[in-house]
This record gives sequence, C-alpha cells and structure tokens, in this order.
Amino acid sequence: MNDWSRIAPQLAEATWDTLYMVGVSTVLTVLIGVPLGVLLTITAPGALSPRPVLHRALGLVVNLGRSLPFIILLVLVAPVTRGIVGTTIGSTATIVPLTIGAVPFLARLVETSLREVSPGKVEATLSMGARRRDVVRTVLLPEALPSLVAGVTVTVVALISYSAMAGAIGGGGLGDFAIRYGYQQFRTDITVATVVLLLVIVQLLQWVGDRWSRRLAHA
Repeated sequence: MNDWSRIAPQLAEATWDTLYMVGVSTVLTVLIGVPLGVLLTITAPGALSPRPVLHRALGLVVNLGRSLPFIILLVLVAPVTRGIVGTTIGSTATIVPLTIGAVPFLARLVETSLREVSPGKVEATLSMGARRRDVVRTVLLPEALPSLVAGVTVTVVALISYSAMAGAIGGGGLGDFAIRYGYQQFRTDITVATVVLLLVIVQLLQWVGDRWSRRLAHA
C-alpha cells in the first residue's frame, strides 16, 4: 500500500531532529574539543608549555572516550543525560551522549592538526617576544585552520552516524524513524529511503567541508 503521503511529514520531522541533534552537538563539541586539543598539544613534552603529568592525564581521558563504542556510551552516560535534560529519550537528550562521544574524537584531530604546523614559525614568533598564548592564537590555530575545518567535517559525519545509532534506544531522528517505520514494520522501501537520505546529508556536508578547507588552504 502506498502511504508515503502519510509517512512523508514524519520523515521530514525525523530529518529535522537529526539536523538539530547534529547541529547542536557539533557546536558544543567544537567549543570543548578545540580547547582540549590545544591543551593536549601545548602540554606535550617539548611543546610550548610542557606539563607531562597533565598531558598524560588528558591523553588517558581522551583515549578512554575514543575507545568506548557509542552504543555503550549511550547507556553509561544515561544518568548524566537524565540529570541534565530530565530524560534519556528524544533528540534533545541524545545531544548529551553525542557531545561526550565526539569531544575526544575531535580533540585528537585538533592535536594532530596543530602538530603539523611548522616548528620554525612557532620559534620565529617566540623569538620576536610573543607570549605563548599569543602563539596559539596567531600562529598555531591560523596555520592549522584548513586541517581543523577538515577535522570538524569528519566529526560532523561521525555525529550523523552516532545519531543514527541512538535511534536504537529511542534517540529520535532518522535512525529511530528507520527502525520504527522500516525495520519493525518490514518496510524495506522506508529503510532504503532513510539510508539514502542519510547518505545525501553526509555527502553534502562532506562536500561543503572539503570546499571550505581547500579555500582556506589557498587563501
């Protein structure tokens, strides 16, 4: 039976929920993950402000966060989610585990990007009397900006994947839509349509991120 006219509004709502979850969690991830990545970089041995103990502690936390499968993280942080949002169900609640899961991922990408900046540029800036925090603001971040944009793009794509997994436990969005209306009702056409829509969103975001990164690299 062709009932797409009934399902289409629900599909549109699920798409909006996914974009909402991914958008908010991306902003939060960047606000937390970029400073964390900077801190990992400048506290490393031989870096701007070596702090071996702090660096190892941060590295351990980031590695632990990256090693947890997202579906397990959803369960582990459920009390935190409930404490912040008041519930563990729905798109707003899913933002909490999405952010917690993505921050360590982005922090490592930021660290890798900053380490690629030429040490000579850093040393030249320091020799001119610049303070360490000014080096981060005027050299490290601007020089690594194309790579940072690419890292954020990869993180956004990962967040879309995470948000789809969250649908398995009532997280809302396209993952939840595919399970409820596709898998549970044996509607292969709905499942395929949802997957195709997710692929289109991913490809569009990847294209925008790649273009932005290339433009910054040639600026």
